[in-house]
Amino acid sequence: MKMRKIERCNMIVSEIGLGCEGFHEADMDLYQLLDIAETSGVNCIDLYSPDPIMRKRLGEALKGRREKFIIQGHLCSVWKNNQYERTRNLEETKAGFEEMKQLLQTDYIDIGMIHYVDAIKDLETVIANGILDYAKVLKANGEIKAIGISSHNPQVALKAVETGDIDVLMFSVNPCYDLMPANEDVEELWNDANYDKDELQMDKDRERLYETCQKLGVGITVMKAFAGGDLLDASLSPTKVALTIPQCLHYALTRPGVVSIMAGSHSIKEFLDCLAYEQASDEEKDYAKAFAQMPKVNWEGHCMYCGHCAPCPKAIDIASVTKFLNLAKAQKELPETVREHYAVLEHYASECIQCGACETRCPFHVSIRENMKEAVKIFGK
Repeated sequence: MKMRKIERCNMIVSEIGLGCEGFHEADMDLYQLLDIAETSGVNCIDLYSPDPIMRKRLGEALKGRREKFIIQGHLCSVWKNNQYERTRNLEETKAGFEEMKQLLQTDYIDIGMIHYVDAIKDLETVIANGILDYAKVLKANGEIKAIGISSHNPQVALKAVETGDIDVLMFSVNPCYDLMPANEDVEELWNDANYDKDELQMDKDRERLYETCQKLGVGITVMKAFAGGDLLDASLSPTKVALTIPQCLHYALTRPGVVSIMAGSHSIKEFLDCLAYEQASDEEKDYAKAFAQMPKVNWEGHCMYCGHCAPCPKAIDIASVTKFLNLAKAQKELPETVREHYAVLEHYASECIQCGACETRCPFHVSIRENMKEAVKIFGK
């Protein structure tokens, strides 16, 4: 299992994590599930559901190995009238957090995730009602180790991470949602009518969000990597092209800022299918060919970090150079973190011999040679 670091909180997480959707399944053996996670190196668990029965079962399964897992527990997700509700009431949020610790039999939660903030007005409410301040107090007291926020709206998420208080962003990342502009109605991400346009292109707000998270060291934990399974079925996918599990996972993991995917598995088999990504070949992970078949979607000239440009005769990691170039260009001045990440590359853009072999392999016709020249101007080597 490959591990990734959340820079802001110095937390190391597995690139494949465990979503809690399947924890509710009647035949789900949580002991077996955690056994598989532990032996596979999976150390991150998302826990958005406040269901007390499920949380108690999970707490029992975590006995003796709590320290081996990073729990992303959601604040503002509470259980009322025998069902889940999202709250913005501070006292309910506090009570829900205490109950979560009690049921999980732990005295801390690793990531305190402010739950489901998809509107600017809602973000303002989270701040005005003292919920963000409460999360800060929990962090200062050691009851949480990092502050997170979950959202489906790139404009809201960007505003949140730019406060400087957010360590982890939980965000919906997949190639279809990345075509959609910001909207306060999450249901619009699933609306087929929004994909019925003459041409679709990567949404600039989403690009900016991912790049800003990378710049600020905010780790993105991914939800909806398969769009609820729709992307795996051509008849359900908005683009009418089916992707595979490795392709969806690889797409999300190649976005700037992404540290882990919370794979919501409804069975042991589904979890094992996601874990198989770690042994998948480059060909199995390759999403570029599928993208090229998507009607009405134009990726032209846009680096998707797919790696088709390799191998470079000078061993330049072209995808990484391009990623750092895009991060630098998004800012008025070169961010120190981007400069340092570029500095540790084994080979630099200055070593490019302008042979153009990479451009013949790029399925999206990116001007790679010009990018290498621009990278030298910005990074000096």
